[in-house]
Amino acid sequence: MIRSANIKDAQAIADIYNYFVMNTVVTFEEEPVTPDEMWNRIKEVQEKYCWLVYEAEGKVVGYAYAGKWKVRSAYKHTVESSIYLAPGNEGKGIGKKLYAELIAQLKALGIHAIIGGVAQPNAVSDKFHETMNFKKIGEFIEVGYKFNNWVNVRYWELIFPQQ
Repeated sequence: MIRSANIKDAQAIADIYNYFVMNTVVTFEEEPVTPDEMWNRIKEVQEKYCWLVYEAEGKVVGYAYAGKWKVRSAYKHTVESSIYLAPGNEGKGIGKKLYAELIAQLKALGIHAIIGGVAQPNAVSDKFHETMNFKKIGEFIEVGYKFNNWVNVRYWELIFPQQ
């Protein structure tokens, strides 16, 4: 089941996210996030955009959201998207369902462009964005430094045609 995140989900979302914080370069955060901090982030995103969770057998196993791309007003029709799945939930179609719903809701909100940044190397996420009809638009070289390594970030974009 896909639904909007609520305060009861903050712990599960923080747990999923913190796995990636502590074990991967997928996120450039380096310290775990508390459930309270996660709830504050969710509330802030939901003021204008969407934060969705995928629930299976009563447990949150993934989430996707989109937030402000940049603060300048002319960027107001562009968002940056993120998706995380709890380890062991890859390859089950959860990510595609979550992202498809996120994309549909963003389109309904009048968003024109969705940006996805993917720390490299990450062939699975690159292929995922390609499958979801995002176009590769560029790569920033050595813009993050985590676990004593420089990390590149590849950017993907999905644009909704003008109506």
